[in-house]
Amino acid sequence: MIQDIAPHKLHNEYRSDAVPAIGDLVFYVRGQECAVRRVGEESFEVPRVGEGDVTTGDLTYLFALDDESCWLASRDGGAEPPEGFEFVHNRVLRMERRGTHEQMLAVYTAVHLADWYAKSLFCGTCGGPMEPHAALRAMRCSACGNVVFPRLNPAVIVCVCDPERERIVLTRYAAGRYAPIDALVAGFVEIGETMEDCVRREVREELGLEVTNIRYYKSQPWGVAGDILSGYWCDVIGDPTIHRDSGELGRAVWAGPDQIPGQPDDLSLTNEMMCLWRDEHARG
Repeated sequence: MIQDIAPHKLHNEYRSDAVPAIGDLVFYVRGQECAVRRVGEESFEVPRVGEGDVTTGDLTYLFALDDESCWLASRDGGAEPPEGFEFVHNRVLRMERRGTHEQMLAVYTAVHLADWYAKSLFCGTCGGPMEPHAALRAMRCSACGNVVFPRLNPAVIVCVCDPERERIVLTRYAAGRYAPIDALVAGFVEIGETMEDCVRREVREELGLEVTNIRYYKSQPWGVAGDILSGYWCDVIGDPTIHRDSGELGRAVWAGPDQIPGQPDDLSLTNEMMCLWRDEHARG
């Protein structure tokens, strides 16, 4: 998955004492786009301090990738990248299968933090201007002192199984929503709701199915949606007829092991769960 980058390491702790240096990586982010320079057929680069007109001024510390410090070019998203770099949507990078796992994790995490910074320029309590906290990864209102920390959106990925017939539900989002690839049921956790309750609700809303035997598998950061994802297995009970929510899903079908090609890359928790189930139930 995207976070499996060993022996590399993403050091995501905030460093208030960090100082930009020549050669550090600088992320220019605009919405879901990141400024990159495509290299060959499978790679990309991001700007570095000292390259072109990239200076050490007005940078915000993000994290370190191994021993390389990574910075955000501007908290409001208005900075323009140096010549030779262009804004490319993270989904395009993924579909082009560009970059290593550690590069994609860095891009996804940078997009997550950049989105939070851009939405935290003004205080939600009094409307005053926000400024970086002196010691924490947080924004502090200069007028009323309100402190805001980065937002994480808890969500679930659900592999709905039919043990009796050896099949799982594959979905695709409705047209125009996310990548046009096979996926599993997914959704955000509501306030006052447990993860398990979210699994039941999302399956009921999107597929019209009831499930039991809910069990946790694994978690994953998914920065481009601000998510922390939790993966769950569950078994269908009662009528297995799918009643698809057409507003959410463009496709929802039961699929056996020989009908699961997997996604075009190995970045997602969704893909790992689909392929794990497929391989464990492959018919020899």
